[in-house]
Amino acid sequence: MVATPLGNLADITQRALEVLRHVDLVAAEDTRHSGRLLTHFGIRARLRSLHEHNEADRVAELIERLSAGATIALISDAGTPLISDPGYRLVREAHRAGVRVVPVPGACSPIAALSVSGLPTDRFCFEGFLSARSGPRRKQLEALRGEPRTLVLLESSHRIEACVQDLAAIFGSERRAVIARELTKAFETVKALPLGELLAWLHADPDQRRGEFVLVIQGAPASVADSDQQDRVLGLLLQELPVKKAAALAASILGVPRNALYKRALALRGD
Repeated sequence: MVATPLGNLADITQRALEVLRHVDLVAAEDTRHSGRLLTHFGIRARLRSLHEHNEADRVAELIERLSAGATIALISDAGTPLISDPGYRLVREAHRAGVRVVPVPGACSPIAALSVSGLPTDRFCFEGFLSARSGPRRKQLEALRGEPRTLVLLESSHRIEACVQDLAAIFGSERRAVIARELTKAFETVKALPLGELLAWLHADPDQRRGEFVLVIQGAPASVADSDQQDRVLGLLLQELPVKKAAALAASILGVPRNALYKRALALRGD
């Protein structure tokens, strides 16, 4: 698994270059894109495409080659393979076939963005790309609203403004967040603001809505996380029990006063 640069070609590692020069085959997400990368470094390698549309069909062929003793480097268009990119099936089947799988680490946009975000990095949650449509995306964000860990997302230029708008609506406009745009490239931007201000900043400047994005969002305050946990427990219990019994059992589980949970249970039931 060979990591390649996000944009700045100087970020490739010496080890990555050595591996790419000596393997029998390079499996690449986009052979044209990767071909230009290899040509830049004077590497003449056999390329085979491996992307989301052909991975299921191509894995057997690659495993057969590996089992016969061939060496294969897997690369994505940019960054570390498998991080919101194809390759999972190949790695899984390689392990099953007893083939040694070796990481050649390097650039990774979620980790790069997290490192410059100024938000807690001791615990974080990577969710990759959310749904392209606002309705399903908001449901995903509702489920993450109480997540106490720093949240890391990927987003495209076509949806970045709508995504931040949904984040502000669900998480609250005061929740701090960071946009890391075009990392390591000529127009690299790292902007840290509360979500409401970040949305206004994006709206005011179309140039900041271009490129590839990593979003890093502050984890939920304890009060929000606790409230969401209470709603989850009450919601499950209310499916099987009357309000009073559900509130009493939830109070025992969560260590919260029963009266407060009874009022919340009524609200959830719409009473």
